[in-house]
Amino acid sequence: MQPSSTTSLTPLRRLAVHSTTTCASQASAYGKCILATYTDTRKDACKEEFAKFGACLREAMKRKW
Repeated sequence: MQPSSTTSLTPLRRLAVHSTTTCASQASAYGKCILATYTDTRKDACKEEFAKFGACLREAMKRKW
């Protein structure tokens, strides 16, 4: 079944698009932090990177396409 408008995206699809394009640098920084600290897991190890990634996603999801 085709959506009525090909430009309209579901919220989940918009989130996926933004997490891989708009917020790619923040996602990469968070991923690198997780990779660097996965053997020495401690609370809030990558808190700053996660906060920046989350803020980017929240801001991107607010915008209308």
